[in-house]
Amino acid sequence: MDRQHLTTLPGGVRVATLEMPHALTVSMGIWAPVGGRHEPARLNGISHFIEHMLFKGTAKRSARRINEDIEGVGGDINAYTAEERTCYYATAAAEFFPRVCDVLCDIYKNPRFAPRDIDRERSVIAEEIQMYEDEPSSFAQDLLQAIHWSGHPLGRPITGTIDSIQGMDAAAFRAYRASHYHATNTVVTAAGRLTHGQVVDQVGRLLEGLPSAKPPRANPCPPPHEAPRLAVRDRDFQQTQLAIALPAYSHRDPRRFALHLLHVILGANASSRLFQEMREKRGLCYSVSSHWTSLDDGGALEIFAGLDRKNLERSLGIILSQCGALAANPPAAAELRRAKDYSIGASRMSMERPSNQSQRLGNSLFARHQLVDPEEVNNAIRAVTPDEIRDVARDLLRPDRLSVVVVGPKPDEKMLRRLLGLP
Repeated sequence: MDRQHLTTLPGGVRVATLEMPHALTVSMGIWAPVGGRHEPARLNGISHFIEHMLFKGTAKRSARRINEDIEGVGGDINAYTAEERTCYYATAAAEFFPRVCDVLCDIYKNPRFAPRDIDRERSVIAEEIQMYEDEPSSFAQDLLQAIHWSGHPLGRPITGTIDSIQGMDAAAFRAYRASHYHATNTVVTAAGRLTHGQVVDQVGRLLEGLPSAKPPRANPCPPPHEAPRLAVRDRDFQQTQLAIALPAYSHRDPRRFALHLLHVILGANASSRLFQEMREKRGLCYSVSSHWTSLDDGGALEIFAGLDRKNLERSLGIILSQCGALAANPPAAAELRRAKDYSIGASRMSMERPSNQSQRLGNSLFARHQLVDPEEVNNAIRAVTPDEIRDVARDLLRPDRLSVVVVGPKPDEKMLRRLLGLP
């Protein structure tokens, strides 16, 4: 039987594990609660840059050896930076857990930050930024963040900009890391064929000596805006990209379960209303989907579609109509049952993988400050009523709170302003 455990080490590092005796692999993550929303404008992108730099070498490992130590046994190692946290993670066969733990703890605690490596990686990140700018959906999403979170660090790209990354050097990295990477806010997660004691012992030894301090607080999320926002860009893309954002709840709001089911009904899968209306019934697009980003004190519900320019007006009209329909009437019992079954089933299937379980442990600690049993979440989803979903839709799916981005060949801004009620 799988068992989850949580221990706080003497220095303050929290270690959370899920023992999965049936698994053949182990997955581990080391988390720091720092991301794009914590950065001042002049250091936009530094959390992501530091993430890259931790793979460029330590006192005892070169960049090549870091990868070879994990990939050489069939494992994989990677990291990501998000709005509120950075995670370094690796997965390998269970017998190689000591190696996985040693490598991750080494890069987390002992990064080299060599000036030569920084200059080389600066060029790599510049190419990454340009890649996203050339990719239509990524470009639209970055522009959507910029207008939806206008004037707030959440509105800036997590990768930074070409200009912002130019001024970052080893001194800036060391100072920023020292102010955010602390024992008291570091979380280590591990899942698979391992024991909690094994993880605690090794992590306690390898991360001993991490400094303890209180990190700076992030700026609170701004209140929802009270008038639609629109941004259009004329770009020579094959498709027109439509991106929409609305305010959403935090990952501690009790209404989050109803919001999750609203998102499933609206656009999470091929059974959703938007997919059925826009693709299956009318053939207006190949892809349309909704996404929910939850933060400590807010969030965003987003809708994305890629389509032909001539279908833009009709498609936006359908999206607005479907949002209005959810706010007007509760979903039918059968539709809600399907959404609940989909959510619970997808969660249970994903939890068979140690890598997903490790991520769940970390997200649970940062979002709820405790380990939550997945079945508690499933029970909360089962308890959501149709009226609760309608109430959430009325609260969030408001035309005056829309942020809309259209990127593609010669967008019809006049038509878009008319649909949104803008002068």
